[in-house]
Amino acid sequence: MNKMNPLLIELGTEELPVKALPGLAQAFFDGVVAALDKRGVAIEPGDAKPLYSPRRIAVLLPGVATEQPEQKSEVLGPYLNIALDAEGKPTKALEGFAAKAGVDWTQLEKTSDAKGERFVHRAVKPGAQTGELLQAVLDEALAGMPIPKPMRWGDHPYGFARPLHWLVALFGDDVVGLEALGIRAGRNSRGHRFMHDKPVWVQRPGDYLDALRAAHVLVDPDARRARIVAEVEGAAKAAGGSARIDEDNLQQVNCLNEWPVAVACSFEREFLGVPQEALVTTMETNQKFFPVLDDGGRLTEHFIGIANIESKDESEIRKGYERVIRPRFADAKFFFDEDLKQGLEAMGAGLATVTYQAKLGSVADKAQRVAALAEAIAPQVGVDAALAKRAALLAKNDLQSRMVNEFPELQGIAGRYYAQRANEPAEVALAIDEAYQPRFAGDDIALSGVGKVLAIAERLDTLAGGFAAGLKPTGNKDPFALRRNALGLARTIIESGYDLDLTISISEAVSAQSENALRDHYETGPLTIDQVEPRKARARAKIADDIRDFILDRLRGYYADKGVPGSHFNAVAELKPKSLYDFDRRIDAIGTFAQLPEAAALAAANKRIGNILKKAEGEIPNIEDHALLSEPAELALAEAVEAVYGETGHALAHGDYVDALAHLARLRPQVDAFFDNVMVNVDDAAIRNNRLALLKRLAERLGSVAAIEHLSA
Repeated sequence: MNKMNPLLIELGTEELPVKALPGLAQAFFDGVVAALDKRGVAIEPGDAKPLYSPRRIAVLLPGVATEQPEQKSEVLGPYLNIALDAEGKPTKALEGFAAKAGVDWTQLEKTSDAKGERFVHRAVKPGAQTGELLQAVLDEALAGMPIPKPMRWGDHPYGFARPLHWLVALFGDDVVGLEALGIRAGRNSRGHRFMHDKPVWVQRPGDYLDALRAAHVLVDPDARRARIVAEVEGAAKAAGGSARIDEDNLQQVNCLNEWPVAVACSFEREFLGVPQEALVTTMETNQKFFPVLDDGGRLTEHFIGIANIESKDESEIRKGYERVIRPRFADAKFFFDEDLKQGLEAMGAGLATVTYQAKLGSVADKAQRVAALAEAIAPQVGVDAALAKRAALLAKNDLQSRMVNEFPELQGIAGRYYAQRANEPAEVALAIDEAYQPRFAGDDIALSGVGKVLAIAERLDTLAGGFAAGLKPTGNKDPFALRRNALGLARTIIESGYDLDLTISISEAVSAQSENALRDHYETGPLTIDQVEPRKARARAKIADDIRDFILDRLRGYYADKGVPGSHFNAVAELKPKSLYDFDRRIDAIGTFAQLPEAAALAAANKRIGNILKKAEGEIPNIEDHALLSEPAELALAEAVEAVYGETGHALAHGDYVDALAHLARLRPQVDAFFDNVMVNVDDAAIRNNRLALLKRLAERLGSVAAIEHLSA
């Protein structure tokens, strides 16, 4: 059995880019494993994973075979009729093949294929020692790392994410003589830059983690992460609160430290009068600190910093952390206080001078359009139209605030605070913030009714304006984030259970766009007065259709992420339901129907019916004449179709699609019997058209929930 040895490769560098570090470590790990696998070298990975800290990336595999397995090769040679002459002597073709293989032709074997018998050279040679392969393994792993802008140093022709300073390569107890970026491998790693600034001797791969821990380096990112969380939570608890640990902030702090130590800090309580989102943003985004919250989730004057050192005088670190945060907090307080003096409504006066988009007018114009849409949508979903309109008219005003100018990510959030201070209705203040939800993938939709209406109206106008102004996304370009807006619109409607007629809403949004934006869609030359309005109408209808198709295209991915098969989506999309909520109910129903044993047969039958009807000549009657039905199977089907129309009418009218499809599933015996026993395209035109009429009625009801033929393989 092939012997296994542990393998350690560590790249020691200057501090690596924080956000890129986990990806670089994963790529290096994957690259080493893939290169070994490519060469047939067996691996026992155990629980191996990428190891990294700010100054190093490492691969530690507990078991790697010491040599390759036997290397077998097979090279096909000439066919016998070419390889041998009439006397059975080798031809030049065979002699050349044997010489290339390094053997006498008599040592070659024979094999056969469809063309006949031919010579073949088969060879088996011992596998190479793994140690001899590791240089190529390392080279391939380094070459495969995603480094878009390599750093170069000295006069070397090579580059890397950061300059390389040391290289450790151990296979078993032995150093492997590897070289990377001008550095020869050894067994000396390095410890913490300040707490252990000297070489760290690694006797064997299994000692690596403990040797670095003793040198104040936690190279296992999971262990380091756990230490950070424990340190932060402990310090927050001691301060009488709980830490807010944002995942992205935690990840970055983890990549900034080798030996994390929590430092409890605080700031002046007067700053708590500032919107806490501004303070949290400053602490997390700018300084990588962890805010401390009280039992109600409100920000306290405490925060936790992480030092990459065990300091002899922690108070000096604390002073530094508190000093660096104070100017930003002071700025935020000044901006907030000045904005309050102006007031939210007064801020809106400047929006008329801010261009939203050259063809779409100012931000004030957009606010008016959104307000009109919100006012129209609100009554349809049981929301106060006056509140929806008021929220829409104020929603963009905070763009003129000093706070949002300094903290752009607080758009909407700042507006909520200013609306509250201006004693606007609570629903209005909340909606100003919620209008931006969902802000990112996985974010929740707005919770309040007014917020949902404003979120819908805002996205409808953005989509209508973007398409009218010719800003439809192409490739990776989407300057108005229309893809995100389309999905946000769809999610808000569906997850709110709003049965809105999307076609009407989109048309209203398109009609409200500026003449300047619409003109390019219908002016192709000089027009008479009589030509203008019809062309405008066609242009608006075309834009609305494009937007609807665009939204459905975004929904395809939304449902795919939820595990809905593409065939189910296509089955519903073909019917183009006017309401996205109705679309969603049909998706659920078709998923339930697809599980029924009758589903596949009925889907195939409906597909067959569709093909028959497409080939039919002349106009097909809308209903069959019972006097022309004679075959038992067609009589039974006609009776079953008549019954199912009665059984499903109420369910379809009330959107109970699961019940409707359950009734339709019971048609399978009659449908199967009809196609087994009845000829549709008979010579008698009256009977043929009557049977086509029966199938037409059947197809209309089978396709009343979705085009179920898409379920047919």
